[in-house]
Amino acid sequence: MGNSRRQYSAEFKQEAVNMVTMQQCSVAEVAHRLGIHEQLLRRWKKKLEAGTGTTGPSQPTAVEQENRQLREEVRRLTMERDIFKKSDGLLREGITMRYQFIEHHRKVWPIGIQCKALQVSRSGYYAWRKLEPSQRYLRQRLLTKVIRDIHSTNHQDNYGAPRVHQELLAQGHHCNRKTVAKYMKSAGIRAATMKKFRVCTTDSRHNHPVAENVVNRDFQPERKNQRWTADITYIPTDEGWLYLAAVEDLYSRKIVGWSMSDRIDSRLVVDALDMALRREVPEEGLVAHSDRGVQYASDHYQQKLACHGIICSMSRKGNCWDNAPMESFFATLKKELVHRDHYRTRGQARRSLFEYIETFYNRLRRHSSLGYVSPVEFEQVI
Repeated sequence: MGNSRRQYSAEFKQEAVNMVTMQQCSVAEVAHRLGIHEQLLRRWKKKLEAGTGTTGPSQPTAVEQENRQLREEVRRLTMERDIFKKSDGLLREGITMRYQFIEHHRKVWPIGIQCKALQVSRSGYYAWRKLEPSQRYLRQRLLTKVIRDIHSTNHQDNYGAPRVHQELLAQGHHCNRKTVAKYMKSAGIRAATMKKFRVCTTDSRHNHPVAENVVNRDFQPERKNQRWTADITYIPTDEGWLYLAAVEDLYSRKIVGWSMSDRIDSRLVVDALDMALRREVPEEGLVAHSDRGVQYASDHYQQKLACHGIICSMSRKGNCWDNAPMESFFATLKKELVHRDHYRTRGQARRSLFEYIETFYNRLRRHSSLGYVSPVEFEQVI
């Protein structure tokens, strides 16, 4: 299908440069996180700064900076308030467990307040600290610290016990998953996700031809670039909806293409497909699956598929299970990122989504369907 050299869209280049300019990250760090050459990113940045590319978004205003600081302050105060919720169950445990809780949180909350809440004396706590710790306690303290470090990493605070367990194993800490769950509960560490309502973005009321369901829920291809799946979701901002179209490779669950716009039209899905084609350069015979929405049934999208020898596949009417992997990705995106933040502008949402998809979801996030490795790692291993 033409030149096999990997290419990147103008949208991808712009967001990559934004990570350097807006987040004050080094070029080397951003290039490493995105899996591209450092010199390539420098060329993109130089062209944009010279005015030959798209102008980047403006710097955050003083009001935006103040609001960000206020949100952080509210978050900190909320965490301090939650000490009573986190320590409530320990009142039924032995004194040693309460001392351990205080020790784990002594840099978070004052010792005196913790002792009063847990109904132990300060002198008793300090006397316990002078005792020779057991090997079991030392191991628990070490693993708890490592678990906290994992959870403090960007986006990994969404991890529950199964993924934290896999991360510990990858770092050389051999332990049982139930032990990890026990230590997380004792330390008050939990996956920070939430659920919200959903808005439908599929409009199948059109007169365009509809393709057969070629994939037929066979979501386990034998190689990469054999079956792709695509869909659209919405992102709420104070400026209005931002629509995200994505293309996922069913083999590795990697998001190979995406596009964002304030309009939900055929251009949105064609741009996402074009990014995937430029980056992956698949051979003919690829199957591209989607719902039967008007954007995917449009002549614009269908001509793009035909031009590259791609076989079109569409879900049955009103059957979201026929596109379950993409639905799963959007659900994860909403729970782990979108519903935990508030976007004032579409530009802010674009930068957040770009960072999540390109630096975390594709390269770092452990997928249970892949044996708890990331999509990029899965492709490299296989």
